[in-house]
Formats: sequence, structure tokens, C-alpha cells
Amino acid sequence: MFHPWGTSHLVVLGVFAVGVVVLLAIGPLVRGRPVERPLAVALAAGNIVLGLIGTVTEFGDGSFKGNLPLQLCDFAWVPVAWALLTRHPLALALAYYWGLTLSLQAMAQPTLDEAFPDPNFFAFWGKHVLLVWGAVYATLTLRQGPDWRGYRRAVAATALWVGVAMSVNGLLDTNYGYFNAKPEGTVLDYLGPWPWYLLAEVAIVAGGWALITIPWMRNRRPSGTDVTPGTTRDR
Repeated sequence: MFHPWGTSHLVVLGVFAVGVVVLLAIGPLVRGRPVERPLAVALAAGNIVLGLIGTVTEFGDGSFKGNLPLQLCDFAWVPVAWALLTRHPLALALAYYWGLTLSLQAMAQPTLDEAFPDPNFFAFWGKHVLLVWGAVYATLTLRQGPDWRGYRRAVAATALWVGVAMSVNGLLDTNYGYFNAKPEGTVLDYLGPWPWYLLAEVAIVAGGWALITIPWMRNRRPSGTDVTPGTTRDR
């Protein structure tokens, strides 16, 4: 049985943290250099492989109920890989918001039963670690953060997922997204009973995402305010 904040959890988080530090440190060394693209492709390939493996292993008992890839971390690797390969603005926004907030929370408070060295332990952590590493590289390492349009699109995409997950929960009596009941031992315990914790989640996520968008908008501001007559600034 996996124990949150036990030895195996701390080791994984330590390896993860070292990887994040390395990815942030190499930014000046890879941006605009020949190695930038191969690293992005390698991280994208890793996300695709581990994401597909995770999806397949979900159906280990042959049942669809409760095993559909509808938890956000089950499919967040898709926009991360998409962002790494194409740098599409929507993909970058989803990688930034989903990868660097919701997936991080899942790593800090995982809902995992299998302990080291069970194969599902490695599948779970490999997928989550590489997902966030990919998001870090695509956005922070390469300095490709979102703007307010990306924020709005990410919120809309997340709302779409919430609607789909809640609809499936109603049809199959499942709990995707933990929208019907809270998992034990998570931060949701501090947000009140159902449905109030859902409203608190919406406020925290929307507000938190807005806050982490502001630094990118400040960096996009023109350095000067004077405009030569007859010219316009680039938008």
C-alpha cells in the first residue's frame, strides 16, 4: 500500500525537483540553439509513450466503469506533447495551467494504492513526472507563457472537461474529477462539504491561474510609450 509522504514518495519528489531545477537552469543554453528542438521532441515522445501506457493499464481489470481516461492527469499529457511539438498557443496554455498547477497538486497528494515496486507505481509516477517536466520545458525553459486569451481558452477547456466528467459520473455512478465526493486525505478536506468544495475549487483555480498569468503580461508590455507619428506598435 502506498503511503503519501513516505520514503518512496519523497524519493520521487526529490528526483522530480532536481529535474525541474535542471530544466530551468538550461534555459539560456538551449533557447534558440540546435538542441532545443530535440529535447522538446524527446519529452513529447516520453509523454506520449507513458500517457498511452497509463491509459492501457487503466483497463487492467477489463472494466470500463471507473477506468475511462477522464481524470485530468489521464489526458493532460496530450496538450503537453502538442505544445512541445508545435508550440500552439492553446497547447502551451493548457500545458502551463494544467501541468504546473493541477498536475502538481496530484503529485503532492496522489490518489494511488500501489506502492514501490509495483508496475503501476512506476506507471503513475513516470506519467506525472514527465508530464510536468514537459510543461516546464515548453513554457518556463523556453519562456513561452500564456496571455489572457490563453487563460480564457484554458478556463473554457477545463469547464468542458468538468461538464463531460460530471455527465459521465451521472450516467455511470463514477467520481471522475472528484466532483461527486472528495478523496480522503487531500486539500479538499479543508474546502467544506459537497457542493461547497466545488465552488471553492473554481474560485481557487480561476484566481490562481489569473495570478500566474500576470507576470507574462508584464513581460509583454512595450518597453517605451512613445510612438512615432504614422506608425503603430506590433500587437
